[in-house]
Amino acid sequence: MTPADQVERERVRLAAASRFAAGASQAEVAREFRVTPKTASRWHRLWETEGEAGLRSAGSGSRCRLNNRDLARLEAILRRGPGPYGWDDQRWTLARIAEVIEQEFGVTYTLAGVWLLLDRHGWSCQLPARRALERDDATVETWTRQEWPAVKPPRRPRAPGSVSSTRQDRA
Repeated sequence: MTPADQVERERVRLAAASRFAAGASQAEVAREFRVTPKTASRWHRLWETEGEAGLRSAGSGSRCRLNNRDLARLEAILRRGPGPYGWDDQRWTLARIAEVIEQEFGVTYTLAGVWLLLDRHGWSCQLPARRALERDDATVETWTRQEWPAVKPPRRPRAPGSVSSTRQDRA
């Protein structure tokens, strides 16, 4: 959610608080602000216990746990490649990056968190530009023609049927 979206949602919650203060019911607030009754109930409960402060935005939910210096160091690590960390190939995976972040900075990230971190800082998913050198197209073609049909389950025979459980198809 963008900061502008957060501000707008906070504005709506605070407007709902003023309607609660004016005596509006939860159902009325739900209809007026086009939210579910459950959301209106949650807002009402927060408003009763904490006042308007309970409906204010808590800020961004995903704060970066690495400072600018750490991010610059992480970028340098990624540019060097995974070799210095013991991986033979030159592929950075999210799991490997998460492992390096924990090892170097003492901060744990989920794979989704690593993806968000990289995306925020301009890194993107890269796919190989060419096929592996070890690939043998003739063997792949042979396997596809001969082995795959034996592995693949057969299709159900085409027969008339009915999707209705009460009326069976007449054959």
